[in-house]
Amino acid sequence: MRLAARYNYVMGQIRVETRERVAWVTIDDPARRNALDVELATRLADAIAAADADDGVGALVITGAGDAFCAGGDRAALLAAAEAPLAERRRIIEAIYRPFLQLREARKPSVAVVRGAAVGAGLNLVLAADVALATPRARFLAGFLAIGIHPGGGHTAMLQARVGSQAAAALLLFGETLDGARAQSLGLVYECLDDAAIAGAAQSLAARAAAFPREVTAAARATLLMAASAPFHEVLARELDAQAESLGRPEALAALRARRG
Repeated sequence: MRLAARYNYVMGQIRVETRERVAWVTIDDPARRNALDVELATRLADAIAAADADDGVGALVITGAGDAFCAGGDRAALLAAAEAPLAERRRIIEAIYRPFLQLREARKPSVAVVRGAAVGAGLNLVLAADVALATPRARFLAGFLAIGIHPGGGHTAMLQARVGSQAAAALLLFGETLDGARAQSLGLVYECLDDAAIAGAAQSLAARAAAFPREVTAAARATLLMAASAPFHEVLARELDAQAESLGRPEALAALRARRG
């Protein structure tokens, strides 16, 4: 799908292109299967933060170049962490967490487009997006226990929230690998689409979100995240405050007055 780009820029192995208020952020290090070391993770987190702060952007799409979406933490970076003192080990791990935490905490809606492997930290990046689309050749794998590492970055909470406790256990504790179709059936991804259709579907979905009023959309996204773990009465109270406030906004007043006739 070809759309006019508002701007393009490259930040190391990160490419950003904005098409009709949708920022496409691409991890572009296919030789390493888009695996995250500290430098690449920092650049990706910075790119997500910049798109989230850009008034010309209303939604984000995250994807990877080549045959992988993101193959997780870079093995050299993980080995450096393993051999380092505990404080430095934590610093390296937290740097690799930054992109998916930045995406999860963004104010703007996000879509992950997965055409290949999403492993470990790469799976976390998928889980941090609001909606994920995949092709049949996508592969989803937790992968932490296979290399003797405890999951991190909110993986256990995000995975259970997305697929439920039994599927989360199958992925994490039993090492199951899912293709795009199976991931859709379990709710890990929203749709499984062929290569020819996935970019257009992601753009259409994200552009629709980008067209909604920005502040109300940001508030609704925050409430959705809260609702996954907060007591119902707290969610209800938050919705009452936010809905009452939004009803007085110019966008709501204009829409309601337009429909009155």
